[in-house]
Amino acid sequence: MTATDDLLASNQRYAASYDKGALTAAPAKGVVVLTCMDARLDPARFLGLEEGDAHVIRNAGGVATDDAIRSVVISQRLVGTESIVIVHHTGCGMESFTDAAMKDELVAETGIRPSFSFEAFPDAAADVRQTAARLAASPFVRHEHVRGFVYDVESGRLHEVALDGG
Repeated sequence: MTATDDLLASNQRYAASYDKGALTAAPAKGVVVLTCMDARLDPARFLGLEEGDAHVIRNAGGVATDDAIRSVVISQRLVGTESIVIVHHTGCGMESFTDAAMKDELVAETGIRPSFSFEAFPDAAADVRQTAARLAASPFVRHEHVRGFVYDVESGRLHEVALDGG
């Protein structure tokens, strides 16, 4: 049995007792969470979210890529989310390489240089501020209610990052 087969079996158990209830596309808490895809992070658990509470956007590093911004805009404009929570974390793999080195490695292996940025960063807190600044710079994102955090993978605690540059 593969990992995917295990996931499908879990889905069958879940679906057997699934009750849509009052769930809608609009998150009950009116929040969109932008966070890293790292498997050590379970935003529903560390933020106390239930099904239907929030839109959670995940990518490598939890950075405000064009696609993440697209999703935030859709979340805000089509279903009315108002708050944005940015969560990076300690020990992030994005701190372990540079874009240039990764691109050079891929060119050496494939002969093709990726056109996209990997968005590597050396400091999680600084990149939370960078991510908030990118959201604020977008004319399409409503950014009045943005807060940023670094999640400590050792303790499970969130540490707020001052977004005013401090």
